[in-house]
Amino acid sequence: MFRQIRRIRQLLTVEETAAILKCGKTGVLGVNGDDGYPYTVPVNYAFEDGKIYFHCAGAGHKWDAIRKNGKVSFCVIDRDDIAPAKFTTLFRSVIAFGRAVMVEEPVVKRYALDLLVEKYAPDDPEAGAAEIEKAWQAVHIVEITIEQATGKQGRELVKRDR
Repeated sequence: MFRQIRRIRQLLTVEETAAILKCGKTGVLGVNGDDGYPYTVPVNYAFEDGKIYFHCAGAGHKWDAIRKNGKVSFCVIDRDDIAPAKFTTLFRSVIAFGRAVMVEEPVVKRYALDLLVEKYAPDDPEAGAAEIEKAWQAVHIVEITIEQATGKQGRELVKRDR
């Protein structure tokens, strides 16, 4: 169903891939946008137990596209160092494919928001809890269940790591 990586030596392990998803600060969501054009947008997110969570408003391009077609891709770049003398990039990234749904259950919504607060505002959980309560009615959560995730790194990093 999904293509296999062409340069298999550059493939990261399942554990390395999960670590990138866990620690990444920004991911790029890809959806089937208006008139069949791809639409990508950077989002802050949390990753836990094979699922990606992010928040959004209850209207807009992301919301409409996901409601229309829940098949999405999600990319996280862990490393992106240009090596001009070698005419290459030292990169490490993950691309995930999955199905996105709007979270309806309040307990899952709260879980996802708690994960986001823990990730992006770990020094002030009380303020995070207050913000969740304040924004509860307006904020919406999208949950992506990952069907395939592939981590890859540049050849130069493979050579260095072996």
